[in-house]
Order: sequence, then C-alpha cells, then structure tokens
Amino acid sequence: MLLNKRIIVGICGGIASYKAVELVSRLQQAGALVDVIMTEHAEDFVRPLTFATMSHRPVYSDLWEASGRAAELHIGLAEEGELLAIVPATANTIAKLAYGMADNMLTAVALATRAPLLLAPAMYRDMYTHPATQANLTLLRERGAYIVEPEVGRLASGAVGPGRLPETTVLLGVINMLLGRNGDLVGRRVVVTAGGTREPIDPVRYVGNRSSGKMGYALAIEARDRGANVVLISGPVALEAPYGVELQTVETAQQMRDGVFSAISNADVLVMSAAVADFRPAVPAAQKLKKDSGGSGENGEGPEFDERGGFSLYLVRNPDILGELADAPGEQTGNDKLRRHVIRVGFAAETNDLISNARGKLAKKQLDLLVANDVSRTDSGFGTDTNKVFIFHATGAIEDLPVMPKADVAATIWDRIVPLLSKTYGGRKRYGDGSFYS
Repeated sequence: MLLNKRIIVGICGGIASYKAVELVSRLQQAGALVDVIMTEHAEDFVRPLTFATMSHRPVYSDLWEASGRAAELHIGLAEEGELLAIVPATANTIAKLAYGMADNMLTAVALATRAPLLLAPAMYRDMYTHPATQANLTLLRERGAYIVEPEVGRLASGAVGPGRLPETTVLLGVINMLLGRNGDLVGRRVVVTAGGTREPIDPVRYVGNRSSGKMGYALAIEARDRGANVVLISGPVALEAPYGVELQTVETAQQMRDGVFSAISNADVLVMSAAVADFRPAVPAAQKLKKDSGGSGENGEGPEFDERGGFSLYLVRNPDILGELADAPGEQTGNDKLRRHVIRVGFAAETNDLISNARGKLAKKQLDLLVANDVSRTDSGFGTDTNKVFIFHATGAIEDLPVMPKADVAATIWDRIVPLLSKTYGGRKRYGDGSFYS
C-alpha cells in the first residue's frame, strides 16, 4: 500500500518529535518516499541527520536559506506529496495552519499542497484542552484535515492527561487509511470475522481452538486500506484493534452468529475467516468444577465425573453461520436480497483431503470463494505470520498460491473479491444504507 507513495512528514518542536524517527523509518521500510520537513525548534530535539538517515533523503527546514532554492523546493514538495502528516503537531503550528500562516518551510508547504493533511497533536494537557487549540482543530477539521486524537497517559511534565503522541502502529494505520480513500473498495461495507470462539464448560474453562486471528485482522486492515467501511467481528485474540475499523468482540459461536447477522444487513461482502467452534457443551456448569467433586450433570447433558475420576462433556452443535446464510429465507436474515447481493467468502482449515473437503464446503454453503489451507504445515495456519492457501472459486477454478505473509494473502483475496462486486452490482457501488450510486 505504501510502495512509492510520496509522503511528507512534518516535525514540530516538541518532546514527542523523537517518536517520529520510528515512523519515518517504518514508512521508508514499507517502500514510501519520505520527505521530512522540520521546524526550527524541532532541530533542538532531534538533529536533521537522524531523519535523513532514516528516510534516505534530504531533510528540509530553512525556507529562507541564502540561495533561494528552498522557496522553489517547497512548491515542488507541495505538488508531489500525496499526504502531509505533521507528527507531532504542536499548538503553535496548529494555530498557524488554522490562520493560513506560511512563515516557515512546513507551514508554506501545508498552505501550498492539495494533499490530505494529517495532524497528530502532542503537547501538555492544558495546552491541548485550551479553547483556542480546540477551536483551531475544529476549524482545520472543517477544512478537511484529519486529526488523530492524542492518547491519555503520563506526559513528559509528569502530569497525566490527554496529549501523548499515539504509538507508531496507530499512526501507520491512519496513514494507510487516508491513502486508501480512493481505493477499489471505497463505498463498500464489508464484514470480516476473525479468531476462534470459546464455548464455556464452567466460569473458568472453555472449549476452544488454536486460531490467533492474524489472518482475519490482516483481511480487515487490507479492506480498510482500500477504502472500505469495515466491521471486524473478533473472537478473543492477543492482537491490537486496527485503527479505523469497527471492532465487535465476541466469545461464543452464538454471539458471533448474532453479530454477523446484525452486521450484514447492509453489507457488500462477508469474509468468514474466524475458526468458529463446531460444538459447545450442552449445559455449562454454573460454578467452577472441582476435580474431586464427583457427581453428574443436569439430565445427563452437563459435565459429568465417573467413578474412575474421568470427566466427560456432552456437546451439541453450534450454529453454522455460512450454512444458515445459504439456506435461510429473507425473513430470517432481515434482508430479502441478502443471498443474491452479499459476496460470501469462507475459510477451511484442513489437515487432510484438502481439495475434496474444500470443494464440498464451497458447494454446500453456496460461497463465492473459499480459502483453504493445511493447518498441519509449520508455515501455514494458526499462529504463523505466513500462510499457504488455495482459493476455490464458484466457477470451479482453483488457485494454488505460494507461501506468503498473511498481509499478502489478504491482498490477494481482496483482489479476487473486487471483480465479483462489479458483477454483482452491475458496476454500481452502494452506500451504507443500501442505496446505490454510480
């Protein structure tokens, strides 16, 4: 997404400027062409050589240098930049931008560019909450600037409150999201499920699986970066919530089923990458089970101990979410057009007979695409950062993809979904309320 993107990073004179070093480095590593502009006082915190080393490009700061070349350069930067991110944005620079001042290299480029403007305010809490700063930010928002709210925490002064610069992962998420505003999923609403489900045995124990959620989160992030409005329905995972994505957390298969049926009423795409448990304990115990307690469950369906100290569970089937969508009439889904208009993509984690099992699932659940992988491999499946998948198409075609990072697998899957959207809607896009536009 960032490859060859022209990004201007403005650095203001605040203690948080040192955090921008990692941001510039990460952008450069991702393939972006990063031009850094520093204000005079930013150089008191971090030397320009540091940013030049991280960006592999010159650093700009003095609009009034003797040769006059900077005056020409600032126009070129303004015209070529695809995004201007000011990180950190101080109260002083925010005020200058609000009133259209151009008294240094950074503010001159900001006034001259038509690229999206991203501001990440970072300052002492009372400076941030001051009515003047808030009024300036409101004015800039009204003009189209995107403001990343500072985090609440301990500040350099020792005080606690709003004013901390967000972490680099958050800033990268915002940058990718803004650069995707003209992507091939703009105007689309997509629902992605991720992670595994936990089916309670008692208040402490559960039946679960090994899903990490990495594939589903990669799919949600990729859709966001292509301009989609993304709902991510996630089981319990150890992953950060992606910026700019509507995250709904669930635990059980029934909760995931309810979340999916609620979210897809106006959706264009459903990608079911979650590893939903097929079975659940019929009657979870109300209290924590003790291994020496003995006894049997209610009506023979609850957890039960035997005379040898063994323990058994009676399991019942969980709802089959994709199966219900294939079979349910409109009145059950709440949307009479659901089956015809929502592109549905399923996942199959297999350990044997992958091809035949995947084909059967694709046909039975009437999917548009099915992504299958062999989770017994060490480089694919649960917990890994890479995946080796096959993509099965409703047309009968099968794609055998090489081992790739999960982010690349996600990009490939969306590459296959986008043409299906054009066919489904005759080339039209749809607003969140279900109405179409050309």
